[in-house]
Amino acid sequence: MSSPLPERPDIVLIGAGVMSASFAALIRSLDPALSIAAFETLDACGLESSQAWNNAGTGHAAYCELNYTSQRPDGSVDISKALDVNTEFDISRQLWAHWVREGWIDDPARFIRTCPHMSFVWGQKNVAFLRARYDAMSAHHCFAGMEYTEDPDIIAQWAPLVMQGRDRTQPLAATRTMAGTDVDFGALTRALFGHLAPMGGMSVQYRHQVTGLSREADGRWRVTAREIGTGKTVSVSAGFVFVGAGGAALKMLQAAHLPEAHGYAGFPVSGQWLRCDDPDLAARHFAKVYGKAAVGSPPMSVPHLDTRVIDGRRYLLFGPYAGFTTKFLKRGSWTDLPGAARPDNILPMIQVGMDNVALVKYLVEQVVQSDSQRFSALLDYFPDAAQPQWERAVAGQRVQIIKKENGRGVLKFGTEIVRAGDNSLVAVLGASPGASIAGSIALQVVETCFGDRLASEWRDALLKIFPFYGRDFKTDAEACMASRHDTGAVLHI
Repeated sequence: MSSPLPERPDIVLIGAGVMSASFAALIRSLDPALSIAAFETLDACGLESSQAWNNAGTGHAAYCELNYTSQRPDGSVDISKALDVNTEFDISRQLWAHWVREGWIDDPARFIRTCPHMSFVWGQKNVAFLRARYDAMSAHHCFAGMEYTEDPDIIAQWAPLVMQGRDRTQPLAATRTMAGTDVDFGALTRALFGHLAPMGGMSVQYRHQVTGLSREADGRWRVTAREIGTGKTVSVSAGFVFVGAGGAALKMLQAAHLPEAHGYAGFPVSGQWLRCDDPDLAARHFAKVYGKAAVGSPPMSVPHLDTRVIDGRRYLLFGPYAGFTTKFLKRGSWTDLPGAARPDNILPMIQVGMDNVALVKYLVEQVVQSDSQRFSALLDYFPDAAQPQWERAVAGQRVQIIKKENGRGVLKFGTEIVRAGDNSLVAVLGASPGASIAGSIALQVVETCFGDRLASEWRDALLKIFPFYGRDFKTDAEACMASRHDTGAVLHI
């Protein structure tokens, strides 16, 4: 049972997903006296993008995701983005390990488990790319232990289903990292809110949709919400607002009339999976196997054949099959996209449409695919798959970022923070790596918006949570390895 709704909370959370849960848990770890009110449209926390079946559960550390490593014209591979994602995941690991130590999470296996991360390609050009990628990544301490092979027999040992029924005469290559993870972000969200809600000064209002977000004369934020079903309206005055509402974050930014959000728009991408519940088949595949995305496809549609562990049971997951919808949330409205159009973002939206014709065409083709066409894509990764063993499942919505850069609208893939000029409001936009870097996002918000307190009374508490705070894991191999050893022991990964 959460506390009664305060009239003037220190912090208001809009959305009760993993982003809001991570920020709230971090800020309460630093100062338990802060009062927090959370508003969530759905019946419970973690039911939208954080819900287990709405995402792939990959603990994104850039071990297997080929879209984080672009190939230069000379054939070499740029790993800078992969290093960013990899070390941001380390921050999440430190935060999760702290909560386990403090008893906020009683059993880490309820949300995180070790699962090898693999990249798998075929064809001479793709093999050359993967070899160059491995050469660049394995030379860096952040990716120590990565394995590479072009031997079909070794690939069959790593991922038997991938090689079953495959033509072994074609060029093949794979990398594997045993340090990969499978994460149930819904379970993590429930654990955090389950600990936070009974604490004094924490109020969680489910089935409440935020309908108003405006400045007050003293600089605070007036947050108004309507209770779904009764229509009853509640209103609070917040000192700080954190918008972790997934696709709905853009609408909240627009309601707040932030100059910093001028020109922002959203590009919604839907997704579907093929899911296998057969326990015998699931027992024969233990890895997340990522391939190369089709030409013109968004990064979130990189095909992968995954082990998934949900509520202690193993499944197989393949996809995602991308598509286009005008909804910003899985349980959103078809009017979300047109309703978000404003005079300041119409031109960037049009420019993005003109510059991404191939992407729009790809998404439309994905929408109209038949079940047999979807299944044929699975055969590229599991040649002996039997269609009756797989069922279609709808994934969560992702809203990619449209923003102005150099006077023109561009489509941005990734996760981004947009904040008010006075640091009184922050919103998280975008998608992958998303939930995997929720710890890093929470820390960035604290550093940016509560820097004065961080430099003084919160410093010791922060160092307890992040023992390696201030050390750059990209250049400090000793700190990187020590942190991974420490968090791995606590999280049992």
